[in-house]
Amino acid sequence: MEKNSKIFVAGHRGLVGSAIVRTLTERGYTNIITATRQEVDLLNQSQVENFFEKESPEYVFDAAARVGGINANNIYSAEFVYENIQIQTNLIHYAWKYGVKKFLFIGSVCIYPKYAEVPVKEESLMTGYLEPTNDAYAVAKISGIKMLQAYHKQYGFKSVSLMPSNIYGPGDNFHPENGHVIPSMITKFNNSDGKKISFWGDGTPMREFLYSDDLADACLFAMDHFENAELINVGSGCNVSIKELAETVAGVVGYNGEIGWDTSRPNGTPNRPLDYSKMTELGWKPQHTLLSGLVKSYRWFCENTYNDNCK
Repeated sequence: MEKNSKIFVAGHRGLVGSAIVRTLTERGYTNIITATRQEVDLLNQSQVENFFEKESPEYVFDAAARVGGINANNIYSAEFVYENIQIQTNLIHYAWKYGVKKFLFIGSVCIYPKYAEVPVKEESLMTGYLEPTNDAYAVAKISGIKMLQAYHKQYGFKSVSLMPSNIYGPGDNFHPENGHVIPSMITKFNNSDGKKISFWGDGTPMREFLYSDDLADACLFAMDHFENAELINVGSGCNVSIKELAETVAGVVGYNGEIGWDTSRPNGTPNRPLDYSKMTELGWKPQHTLLSGLVKSYRWFCENTYNDNCK
């Protein structure tokens, strides 16, 4: 990409999209296109086509998605599969039709089988059963990967699909029930008034977390290094148990109360660190530790959610 290339960031208000816009701006890219849902409903085929016909972007970062934590995935599985397939189908097809030079698609670690060999390699895709609590989202993202591979095979459409580990950072959904694990923990600890806080499962599952600005950096890196509809993992190397994570988040927030575990609720996948050597072999590496990323995330939460409980 050139500094004046016309770049469309879909989902620019979300966790990942806002990080991509922030990173592009900091690095001097001057022709960034964004669109709110009121301007372009990505679920609407004709609106998406009209947008591409009018704007003619050269590069697309697809960070638009319906996302949520284990609870939201369980409750809203129909919306998760329908909305994500519809959004990415519209974006990919019309990006190809209107001459986009390269398309970057962002998925999730949940595309891999529940019991994939760890660290999980890209070759593990579709070699086993998915985790049931987020299989609707996973199936949607797998369809995006396969659609890009089909468009590359048939039309030569240049693209890359990035599959990151669990993302957190500024702009996250901090809803205590429907958000991902880290923002949900931050909100619950911050608003607890010292009362006992309980989380799903027994705390033993291991998770790898990646700060959103590190993923944005990886997106720009991948846009420059891949173009053949490759599936590429992006991780941090920071693999911790949910129990350890809860204790770390509690320390950052300043929560000193009791942490409980609801073992009647599902744990999810037991362990799924990523093998992201395809990125590191080309020179990419993350810049944030889990602690430094959590501190920045909590600072953003306090400064942007109008929360009187912040210390």
